[in-house]
Amino acid sequence: MRKGGHLREESVPAQPGGPVPESPADQRPQSTTEPESLARLLGGRKAALDATAPPVAFVAAWLAAGHSIGVGVAAALVVAAGIAGWRIYRGTKPRAALVGLLMVAIAALITLRTGRAQDFFLVQLASNAASALAWVVSITIRWPLLGVVVGTVLGQKTRWRRDPALLRAYCRASWPWVGQYLVRVAVFTPLWLFGQTVALGVARLALSWPLIAACMAVSWWVLRRSLPTDHPGLRHPVTDAPVVRT
Repeated sequence: MRKGGHLREESVPAQPGGPVPESPADQRPQSTTEPESLARLLGGRKAALDATAPPVAFVAAWLAAGHSIGVGVAAALVVAAGIAGWRIYRGTKPRAALVGLLMVAIAALITLRTGRAQDFFLVQLASNAASALAWVVSITIRWPLLGVVVGTVLGQKTRWRRDPALLRAYCRASWPWVGQYLVRVAVFTPLWLFGQTVALGVARLALSWPLIAACMAVSWWVLRRSLPTDHPGLRHPVTDAPVVRT
């Protein structure tokens, strides 16, 4: 591990639901030039693509069937169920796969109830607004969600929070995540208000993995720049400092 928080490439899970990294106490610093270690740690590519497939299927089927909401909803549910089944078969935690299916089912129910195709994206719009608010609150109360997520993945529980430098770095690096949610809200809201279903589908595709990847890259850069040069890194919180009080 390099100073400033670089992670060992070989110990990082390639995707959500993969093997849990070995205990930080068992790790040994190792030099690496990997520029997107946070992306490798958190994964997200498959999850983003899985979440994008049902909305794209909805729009494609809705157009092909002459703007039939029933056909569009059915296509989205079939795709979501297929993805959930495949992920469970491949070893993904059932909860993660079923949550995605549940979100699509809720979007389908809302769309069938209102009879407006653009409402299929209402859940996505609301979840991004809620996520932005949650991340801002977490930073404000000094429990940044980035630290919570990374600490959980690394098996650290809340040890990272007893390191003032690491806590400060996680707070700063959480702001790009707020930004990605606000970008989606800013793009989705006018398209939803004006009933631009096809444009919503395109935006949903464009603002999935590309935006997440950019967010992770910026967040990782901020995280590394925020840590002191002599800090041992994310896997080695300096916990001999007093606990930070909120």
